[in-house]
Amino acid sequence: KNQEKYITKDQAGTNERGVICSGCRQRFSVTADQCPTCHTMNPLLTHQEKYITKDRLAGTNEKSCTKWFGGKIANKIKKGRSDYEGLAQASLNCKPSPLDVPEYSSSSGWRWPRKRALLIGVSYSKDRKHRLKGTINDVMNMRSFLIGNCGFREENILVLTEEEPEQQHIPTKRNILRALQWLVQGCKTGDSLVFYFSGHGVRQPDFEGDERDGFDETICPVDFMTEGLISDNEINSILVWPLKKGVTLHAIVDACHSGTILDLMHVWEDNSPPSGKTRKHTDGGLAISISACEDNQKAADTSALTGKEMNGALTHILIDTVKKHPGPITYCTLLDMIQERLDLVNKNVSIPVRILNRIFHNKILQRPQLSASEPFDVEKKHFRL
Repeated sequence: KNQEKYITKDQAGTNERGVICSGCRQRFSVTADQCPTCHTMNPLLTHQEKYITKDRLAGTNEKSCTKWFGGKIANKIKKGRSDYEGLAQASLNCKPSPLDVPEYSSSSGWRWPRKRALLIGVSYSKDRKHRLKGTINDVMNMRSFLIGNCGFREENILVLTEEEPEQQHIPTKRNILRALQWLVQGCKTGDSLVFYFSGHGVRQPDFEGDERDGFDETICPVDFMTEGLISDNEINSILVWPLKKGVTLHAIVDACHSGTILDLMHVWEDNSPPSGKTRKHTDGGLAISISACEDNQKAADTSALTGKEMNGALTHILIDTVKKHPGPITYCTLLDMIQERLDLVNKNVSIPVRILNRIFHNKILQRPQLSASEPFDVEKKHFRL
């Protein structure tokens, strides 16, 4: 007798004339997880929540759900809405993904576009100890900058972040290595390539004897705790070696210990090569790297530059500087302006905050580093992506 007053959730919402919304009681003919009228999300119940009473059926909404099951159904409704909104967010990658575009084919006459970019932002969102808050903002800002100010097309920009819906666009070690290969694949004279990384960078002992300071510089993929780091030697062999004559690669790396992350032979204000034991040069092309700091320094992820959102200091200042000086700007001038802006931020910090910064080592103490695969006059050559 008691069982007769209970019906299942599926029975509660359907009859021979269609489906009734659990929120507004509107009837519609097609079964759906979301009501097209009031947009109520109809939650999928657990086994314990499967039965509801006919008496309370008419009052189905978030408030009454809270009374029934201590908020379990209400939480499911809220979660359903947030999941739905998350799916509605557009990916930063076009469809089809740049990774899925066919390879270069001379027989078909098709070739890669002259401007291509790989943008990687790793926030380590599931790792509380290593989490970064500004990397996704950095990638979004860099992408907008390349499209709006540098003539890049969005379909030629590959983005890897943890917020991307497709697994191949998550910045795992495997995906990053694959994306690096994609960037230089089929490159020809006249091509302009950009590699951008915002995330953690660390140093580890050099076991190959090709580093003057005894350390390899590395970047950290999202799964670095299990899959390992990506070293400067790997990046050099994948990105630098294949660059043919007439191809220019710019690497902009906003990470700690990133000064010589591409292992390029010529470092601004320090022209001695890392070592002559291993190959570090291109196949005739030009590789230029702008790093957030020197190899022995840390890079800041801060809100001090905007007062609002978190950003990598190098990324924000570089983009802002180039936008404010749309005319030709030399590499020397660009780096000087970035350094001046960093110094100004430190100078303008209030005295109490400055004292805390000294105690907790939060002051922005970084010097941007410029390196290249071949020497050039930094006071005459213009920065152009």
